[in-house]
Amino acid sequence: MSVGAPRLRRTWHLAKRFVGALVPGGPSHSDEAWVKSVLPPALFAEWRSMPGHDRRHSIGVARRTRDGLRGVADMADDPEWVAAALVHDVGKLDAGLGVPGRVVATLTRGVLGQERTDRWVERRGVRLRFARYFRHGALGADRIRAAGGSEATARWAAAHHDPSRWAETGIPPAVMAALDAADDD
Repeated sequence: MSVGAPRLRRTWHLAKRFVGALVPGGPSHSDEAWVKSVLPPALFAEWRSMPGHDRRHSIGVARRTRDGLRGVADMADDPEWVAAALVHDVGKLDAGLGVPGRVVATLTRGVLGQERTDRWVERRGVRLRFARYFRHGALGADRIRAAGGSEATARWAAAHHDPSRWAETGIPPAVMAALDAADDD
């Protein structure tokens, strides 16, 4: 794979997410009922607070995770990994950004870099909101713990964008691979 291939893959992923985010509405009633059957009530309430496009995305990630774990002993139907897939992005709520704000935040970070934008957590206004968006994994982990979600689900949310931290999650490598592949739709 060439050096530019991961960047192109990431760009394609973000473009597809953007187009999908423009479609109004949330998941179907049957999909929402399925999620409700998987998540504990307080965690379901957190998931239900996410915008419709994020909930639709999370259901796709959960189903692709489940499918990716088929054939791995006792993993495919483990509600732990389905829950991790469903709420991995719940921390985006703390940023309070809509689709246009997320696009601007992503482009801004691409231009200014991670080191500079990470310092914005000490600012106010839109820079603070962008910093929260960039830190959505850690913020989501806090939300998951507060809602009574499992520690493994919280650890996946915190580390899902940082493969250098995956080993510290204690999540089986096959599960991490399935979760990651499922999120890169």
